[in-house]
Amino acid sequence: MHTRRQFMHRAGCAAALGALSALTVRAQAIGPVKILYGFSAGSAGDTVARRVGDKLAGSAYTSHAAVVENKPGASGRIALELLKTAPGDGSVLALAPFSCTAIYPHIYRQLSYDPANDFQPVSIAAIMHHALAVGPLVPASVKTIKDFLAWAKANPEQANYGSPAAGSTPHFIGALFGLGSGVALRHVPYRGSIPGVTDLVGGQIAAMVTPSGDFTAYYKAGKLRLLATSGHARSPFTPDVPTFAEQGHAELSIEEWLGFYAPGKTAASVVAVASAAINAAVKEQAVIDSLALVGLIAKGSTPAEMRSFQQAEFERWGPLVKKVGFTADS
Repeated sequence: MHTRRQFMHRAGCAAALGALSALTVRAQAIGPVKILYGFSAGSAGDTVARRVGDKLAGSAYTSHAAVVENKPGASGRIALELLKTAPGDGSVLALAPFSCTAIYPHIYRQLSYDPANDFQPVSIAAIMHHALAVGPLVPASVKTIKDFLAWAKANPEQANYGSPAAGSTPHFIGALFGLGSGVALRHVPYRGSIPGVTDLVGGQIAAMVTPSGDFTAYYKAGKLRLLATSGHARSPFTPDVPTFAEQGHAELSIEEWLGFYAPGKTAASVVAVASAAINAAVKEQAVIDSLALVGLIAKGSTPAEMRSFQQAEFERWGPLVKKVGFTADS
């Protein structure tokens, strides 16, 4: 287990080493860049990697469009394991949700990477809101989370919810929702959002928590009902759907971000150039529009801001994971 003191100490050491490495400044853009993404092609995060990767071409960072390599499996850990041993010359980045670096240290006793020492934060790229949706297994009269809880109490054998993976942020949102409500909700983990949403639409499971963009097409078609979203405010893409906080569950006010990382040994000067290029990309209207189609809000950051946000999430999720009682061995 990583303690808060260890996390901060390693983060400080990594930053100091990066600053020393910054003495060697790149004089020109590098060649081809590869972006590792630990989930399947076609997912919302994959859209971020590809749209941003395309816009890197011709920047001060690289003269080429970045090539995305999907490395699905192990809840996103495979991509970060590969990043850990990748060259520190800026030629390899990884895109990952904050759960991989801020939550996993609390649930994997032998995590194969140290987020604070093995990676350099480069830039946040997008914000996602998660949503709780119900399908045809739940009566049409259920329109709010209060209705859903009442139904779940009356139908304990059917009271379940799916998530894209055990240990993911949606998994914990569902678990905390059940604990906070005093209602037993059985978790059904999937390998990604797509198979879970398919089962939800088909009536195989009662509910699902996943990034809200994964529900959009089915929601617009009237095949699913969105009961709540997890943002601090309502999602701009589903303004008619109230947040968990609006419905009395302020603890579920959670906005997950997707961020780019470089290997820990990457010079701070290289990280700075990569960060500037990514921030320029996410400000382009074409990228903003592309991400909106999959329910994501384009947003950049400095490396320091991303590191600070990661630390804050690491500290926030330690007690929450303990409350749920989940570990990778459970």
